[in-house]
Amino acid sequence: MKREQLTEKILDIKREKGWTWKYICEEIGGMSPFLVVGALLGQMKLVKPLAKKAAELFGLSEVEERMLNEVPMRGAGTPMPPTDPLIYRFYELVMVNGPAWKALIEEEFGDGIMSAIDFNMEMVREPNPKGDRVQITMSGKFLPYKYYGNEQGIPDYGFKES
Repeated sequence: MKREQLTEKILDIKREKGWTWKYICEEIGGMSPFLVVGALLGQMKLVKPLAKKAAELFGLSEVEERMLNEVPMRGAGTPMPPTDPLIYRFYELVMVNGPAWKALIEEEFGDGIMSAIDFNMEMVREPNPKGDRVQITMSGKFLPYKYYGNEQGIPDYGFKES
Protein backbone atom coordinates (compact mmCIF):
# COMPACT_ATOMS: atom_id res chain seq x y z
CA MET A 1 0.00 0.00 0.00
CA LYS A 2 1.21 3.50 -0.81
CA ARG A 3 0.73 6.40 1.62
CA GLU A 4 -1.74 8.07 -0.77
CA GLN A 5 -3.90 4.92 -0.65
CA LEU A 6 -3.95 5.04 3.15
CA THR A 7 -5.06 8.67 3.01
CA GLU A 8 -7.91 7.70 0.65
CA LYS A 9 -8.90 4.83 2.96
CA ILE A 10 -9.00 7.19 5.95
CA LEU A 11 -11.09 9.71 4.00
CA ASP A 12 -13.48 6.94 2.89
CA ILE A 13 -13.97 5.81 6.51
CA LYS A 14 -14.43 9.43 7.67
CA ARG A 15 -17.07 9.91 4.97
CA GLU A 16 -18.78 6.56 5.64
CA LYS A 17 -18.99 7.21 9.40
CA GLY A 18 -20.02 10.85 8.99
CA TRP A 19 -17.19 11.98 11.27
CA THR A 20 -15.89 15.56 11.41
CA TRP A 21 -12.24 16.45 11.70
CA LYS A 22 -13.08 17.97 15.08
CA TYR A 23 -14.44 14.62 16.31
CA ILE A 24 -11.44 12.72 14.93
CA CYS A 25 -8.98 15.15 16.55
CA GLU A 26 -10.77 14.89 19.90
CA GLU A 27 -10.62 11.08 19.72
CA ILE A 28 -6.93 10.98 18.79
CA GLY A 29 -5.84 14.05 20.81
CA GLY A 30 -2.25 14.64 21.85
CA MET A 31 -1.28 17.48 19.53
CA SER A 32 -2.59 20.35 17.42
CA PRO A 33 -5.51 19.53 15.10
CA PHE A 34 -3.36 20.88 12.23
CA LEU A 35 -0.80 18.15 12.92
CA VAL A 36 -3.36 15.36 13.43
CA VAL A 37 -5.29 16.21 10.25
CA GLY A 38 -2.01 16.80 8.39
CA ALA A 39 -0.82 13.33 9.43
CA LEU A 40 -4.07 11.66 8.37
CA LEU A 41 -3.76 13.44 5.02
CA GLY A 42 -0.18 12.17 4.64
CA GLN A 43 1.74 15.40 5.27
CA MET A 44 2.89 14.85 8.87
CA LYS A 45 3.66 11.84 11.08
CA LEU A 46 1.90 10.72 14.24
CA VAL A 47 4.03 9.64 17.20
CA LYS A 48 3.49 5.96 18.05
CA PRO A 49 0.84 6.39 20.79
CA LEU A 50 -1.23 8.65 18.52
CA ALA A 51 -0.73 6.38 15.49
CA LYS A 52 -2.11 3.57 17.67
CA LYS A 53 -5.16 5.65 18.64
CA ALA A 54 -5.76 6.57 14.99
CA ALA A 55 -5.41 2.92 13.93
CA GLU A 56 -7.94 1.85 16.56
CA LEU A 57 -10.36 4.63 15.59
CA PHE A 58 -10.16 3.84 11.86
CA GLY A 59 -9.74 0.05 12.22
CA LEU A 60 -6.36 0.06 10.48
CA SER A 61 -3.89 -2.80 10.24
CA GLU A 62 -0.52 -2.84 12.05
CA VAL A 63 1.26 -1.96 8.80
CA GLU A 64 -1.08 0.99 8.22
CA GLU A 65 -0.51 2.10 11.82
CA ARG A 66 3.25 2.05 11.21
CA MET A 67 2.76 4.09 8.03
CA LEU A 68 1.13 6.83 10.14
CA ASN A 69 4.34 6.92 12.21
CA GLU A 70 6.68 7.24 9.21
CA VAL A 71 8.19 10.58 8.23
CA PRO A 72 6.30 11.57 5.05
CA MET A 73 7.41 13.24 1.86
CA ARG A 74 5.89 16.59 2.81
CA GLY A 75 4.38 18.73 0.08
CA ALA A 76 4.02 15.80 -2.31
CA GLY A 77 0.81 15.93 -4.28
CA THR A 78 0.35 19.72 -4.22
CA PRO A 79 1.03 21.27 -7.62
CA MET A 80 2.84 24.60 -7.75
CA PRO A 81 1.28 26.99 -8.02
CA PRO A 82 -1.61 25.35 -6.16
CA THR A 83 -4.81 24.92 -8.13
CA ASP A 84 -7.23 24.59 -5.21
CA PRO A 85 -8.69 28.10 -4.65
CA LEU A 86 -8.35 28.04 -0.85
CA ILE A 87 -4.76 26.79 -0.90
CA TYR A 88 -3.96 29.21 -3.73
CA ARG A 89 -5.03 32.14 -1.51
CA PHE A 90 -2.32 31.19 1.00
CA TYR A 91 0.16 31.03 -1.89
CA GLU A 92 -1.10 34.44 -3.02
CA LEU A 93 -0.65 35.83 0.52
CA VAL A 94 2.99 34.77 0.44
CA MET A 95 3.59 36.09 -3.10
CA VAL A 96 2.03 39.48 -2.33
CA ASN A 97 3.01 39.94 1.32
CA GLY A 98 6.16 37.83 1.49
CA PRO A 99 8.61 40.63 0.63
CA ALA A 100 7.09 42.88 3.34
CA TRP A 101 7.07 40.03 5.90
CA LYS A 102 10.73 39.36 5.07
CA ALA A 103 11.72 43.03 5.41
CA LEU A 104 9.87 43.49 8.70
CA ILE A 105 11.15 40.25 10.26
CA GLU A 106 14.74 41.05 9.24
CA GLU A 107 14.46 44.60 10.60
CA GLU A 108 13.16 43.31 13.94
CA PHE A 109 15.26 40.13 14.36
CA GLY A 110 18.20 40.29 11.93
CA ASP A 111 19.44 38.01 9.15
CA GLY A 112 17.54 34.73 9.41
CA ILE A 113 14.28 32.91 8.92
CA MET A 114 11.11 32.02 10.78
CA SER A 115 11.03 28.30 11.45
CA ALA A 116 8.23 26.22 9.97
CA ILE A 117 9.39 23.31 12.15
CA ASP A 118 9.60 24.97 15.60
CA PHE A 119 6.22 26.46 14.89
CA ASN A 120 2.74 26.92 16.37
CA MET A 121 -0.48 27.66 14.52
CA GLU A 122 -4.05 28.22 15.63
CA MET A 123 -7.27 28.85 13.73
CA VAL A 124 -10.49 30.30 15.10
CA ARG A 125 -13.75 31.38 13.57
CA GLU A 126 -14.25 35.09 14.15
CA PRO A 127 -17.94 36.09 13.99
CA ASN A 128 -18.53 39.20 11.90
CA PRO A 129 -21.86 40.69 10.74
CA LYS A 130 -20.39 41.17 7.24
CA GLY A 131 -19.41 37.49 7.06
CA ASP A 132 -17.44 35.35 9.47
CA ARG A 133 -13.68 35.61 9.27
CA VAL A 134 -10.91 33.02 9.46
CA GLN A 135 -8.29 34.05 12.02
CA ILE A 136 -5.00 32.19 11.72
CA THR A 137 -2.18 32.88 14.17
CA MET A 138 1.30 31.60 13.31
CA SER A 139 4.31 31.69 15.61
CA GLY A 140 7.68 30.38 14.49
CA LYS A 141 11.05 30.48 16.20
CA PHE A 142 13.53 32.93 14.69
CA LEU A 143 16.56 31.09 13.32
CA PRO A 144 19.50 33.38 12.53
CA TYR A 145 21.85 32.48 9.73
CA LYS A 146 25.23 31.22 10.93
CA TYR A 147 28.17 33.13 9.52
CA TYR A 148 30.67 30.26 9.21
CA GLY A 149 34.28 30.92 8.35
CA ASN A 150 33.97 34.30 10.04
CA GLU A 151 37.05 36.11 11.22
CA GLN A 152 37.57 37.49 14.71
CA GLY A 153 35.23 40.41 15.39
CA ILE A 154 32.62 39.17 12.91
CA PRO A 155 29.49 37.85 14.66
CA ASP A 156 28.77 34.12 14.58
CA TYR A 157 25.06 34.58 13.84
CA GLY A 158 22.80 37.00 12.03
CA PHE A 159 21.00 38.39 15.05
CA LYS A 160 19.99 42.05 14.78
CA GLU A 161 23.02 44.24 15.29
CA SER A 162 22.77 47.21 17.66
